[in-house]
This record gives sequence, structure tokens and C-alpha cells, in this order.
Amino acid sequence: MATSTALPSTSATSEHASRTLAELALETRLGDLPRKTPIAVAPDTPLTTALATMHERHIGSLLVLDEAGAAVGILTRHDIIGRVTLPQLPLATPISEVMSRPVSTLTVQHTAHDAVLLMSRLRIRHVPLTEDGRVVSVVSARDLFAMQRLSLRQISSAIRGARDIPTLAEAAEDIRRFARALLTHGVGARQLTQLISHLNDVLTERVVQMLAEPAGIDMGQACWLAFGSEGRSEQTIATDQDNGLVFLSDDPERDRPRWLAFGRSVNAALDACGYPLCKGKVMAGEPDCCMTPDEWTARFRHWMEHGAPKDLLQACIYFDFRPLTGRADLVAPMRELVTRQAARLPRFMKQMAENALNNRAPLGWLGGVETQKVDGRAMLDLKFHGSMIFVDAARLYALAAGVPHTGTRERFEAVAKALQVQPHESEAWVSGFEYLQMLRLRVQLDATAAMRGNPNLIDLDVLNDIDRQMLKETLRVGRRLQQRMELDYRR
Repeated sequence: MATSTALPSTSATSEHASRTLAELALETRLGDLPRKTPIAVAPDTPLTTALATMHERHIGSLLVLDEAGAAVGILTRHDIIGRVTLPQLPLATPISEVMSRPVSTLTVQHTAHDAVLLMSRLRIRHVPLTEDGRVVSVVSARDLFAMQRLSLRQISSAIRGARDIPTLAEAAEDIRRFARALLTHGVGARQLTQLISHLNDVLTERVVQMLAEPAGIDMGQACWLAFGSEGRSEQTIATDQDNGLVFLSDDPERDRPRWLAFGRSVNAALDACGYPLCKGKVMAGEPDCCMTPDEWTARFRHWMEHGAPKDLLQACIYFDFRPLTGRADLVAPMRELVTRQAARLPRFMKQMAENALNNRAPLGWLGGVETQKVDGRAMLDLKFHGSMIFVDAARLYALAAGVPHTGTRERFEAVAKALQVQPHESEAWVSGFEYLQMLRLRVQLDATAAMRGNPNLIDLDVLNDIDRQMLKETLRVGRRLQQRMELDYRR
């Protein structure tokens, strides 16, 4: 199914608006929400007391706090059946012996956006909030989604409950409709790209699960990898596939055909859901992207120790990787190698810098934005000549500092400390990148972008004076960042 680019009708827009009112508060601090005194007990509380508390208070879970007020565990109805009722434990048993641990918490400084993502990822409905390490409140899914009809959680549930590819294709359209609605109503680029990436993750995971069983594939022996923008959790509305497979085998050449066939089936299913096949063939159904842990590690080592500039230019996308579903520990040797070894290889770092500097910030001598002519219009590729400048710089400095993060924002925030950069400079890097991401998202809402064949091209003539000035300032930030790279790697 091709990605829909048509704008919603007036009635559909109104409907989307009503469904996104709650999302407009995504930036609200959780500490600003009305506080709810957590119902909790101590670790040595007998089960008879804990169960009586749950019954009397009509709650489905009970927090366990230590003397300092920190969350050390939680008991849920599910735990009671599996750990108390069926084993027939004495009710005098301390709750600490049957509680689930650790407890996922957020601080009062986190936002509603953070809570939405955590609940969706862990499939939970309540999150304890901490302040100075102590649990001070609890936020629930009902608090965040009460006013929503089309919510992140509902889309996630629909995807996880899907039984066939056509159903998932419909869910993929819901993701894009949801993203368009949120963008229209002012949700920021960072939050929106994270939400899109998260929902795309959930959908990909479901496709992998759905196709693995009939093919006799055991994902306990493999891991599905995300590369590029998906690996960085920075996907926009128009995105293709960048993925790979790591599989265990004592005879890779014997087993690889089966894994390749599986990879191709998942790639085809994702394509049917509106995620086009990668033109660069960075996909699990390709031999170069379907290897054992040792083969992947050897490939990364070759790139870093012996790769030519052209090789590294094509390999950059692979350094933005993360495990998506399956055996995440299979990816650990790759991450450890890249994080530990990159900074020790000055030739590799210099080549990465040279590749990044080949894509110059598009500013002329007089400070004007350099464009390309497309159908007689002055166009700028916001990805290649925009956000990629920041992505490449963040990747380079993250590798140099041994930073394991893959997200551009997280990389900038981590390397700023290592480089002893003033906050106003590092914040400009982040703001510049996210402004370009927002422009890309806005362009991708335009049906004419698809007609041009490049969803990242923007016509500078359509920008208002403020956006045009902000674009120039953002590209100046990118140019200064590249000048820093030159000083660091061309001396």
C-alpha cells in the first residue's frame, strides 16, 4: 500500500482535532498533574494484609516501598494468580517474596509524552512518579487518554491484536493519520518523530511475530535490527525501510537461505503496509544485512579498520542501529565494538569526518540559502542538505566520545559535556536539528511533495519571512558545527 499523502477532509480534520485534544498537553510536566497519594506497603507486609488492602481499596495493583519511600516492587492481580493462588503460598508470606521487580518509574520532571511512551512499550496502565527518589504520586493511562478516541495506546493495541497483513496496513494508515493530526495541532518534532518511530516499531514487531511462526522461525535465535532514522527513533511521515537480521548458526551458509527468505517476507509485508523497500538494499532480506553476530562484528571491524571513504559513506546508516525484536543480547558485541573501538582509530574518525564535511551547509558567500532548480522553482532538500548535517555531526562526535546513544538529540546532549561545549551552543545544535525535522514533517503533509518524487524538498518561496530567517539561522548553526569538525579533524 502506498503512503497516503492526501490531506483529510474538513469533517475528518474536525474528527482528528477532537481525538488529539489530550495530545496537545504532551509537554505537561507530570509533577504539574493533580497528585494521587500512592497506596503502598512495606516489603515485610504479609500477603493477607496486602490482599486485604487491595480488596478494600478496589485496586488491581499494590506498590511496595522501602523505608526511604523508593519503589522496590509491585504486586498485581496477575501476580496473585501465578505466584500466590496456584502455588498455594501461605498468606503469612511477605509480599517481597512474590512481588514483581524492578518497578518502572518516572520523575515529576518527566512529561506526559514520556508516560505515554512508557505505558505503550511496557503495556502497563499505571506509572509511579518519584521526586528525589521517593514515590510521591501515580499517573494512570486514564489520566492521559480519557479524552482521546484515537490514542497511541489504542493504535498499539490494534497493531498487537492484528491477525493479517491487510489489518496491519490499515493500522499503518492510522499511524500516518495520527501523525498528521498531531502535527496539525502543534505537537513538536521530537515528540512526533518518537511517536511515529515507536508505532512503526510496534508494527514491525507484529509483522515479524506474525510471519515467524508459520515459517518455523524461532526469534529466540535471532534479532531484528533497525538502522538509520528508525534506529535513531527519528522517523518522519514519509519513510522507507532500513533493517537487518542477526541470527545464530554454527553453519551460516547452510542456514542463511532460510533467514533470507524470512527477511524478504517481512520486507514485502512492510512494503504492503506503506513502508517502501530501501533503494540502497539495507534490508534483512539482503545477504549483506542477514548475518551471524560474528559476521556482523567482523563487518563493523573491517569498516572501522580498513574501510575506504566510499565504503564508510555507504556504511554510515549502519552505525545508527538498535535491536527491535528478538534476542537483543545478540547485538551487544556490535554495540560494544563500536562504542569502545571507534575513538581508538584516528584514520576511521578522520574518514567519517571527511564524509560528513563533503555535505556542506547550503549557504553562499553572502549568507543566502543555496537551492536547486526543480520545475523552475528554488528547492532545498531538507534531509540531505539539512537534517543530515546535524545527524552526521552527532554520530561522529558520539563515536569519538564512546557514547552508546543513537538518537541525534541524545548524542548532542551527551557529547556536549565531553567537548565542554557551552549550553547555548549545544542547545542550538538540538534546536536547529529539530526545526529542520519540523519543516520536513510540514512538507510531507503537502500532497505535491509526493508528486515531485522527493518528500523532503521544500519550495523556499512558500516560506513566510520568519521561517525563511529561521532556516538561514539553522543552516548557520550547521555551518559552525562543521567548522568545529574541521578544526577537530583536519588539523
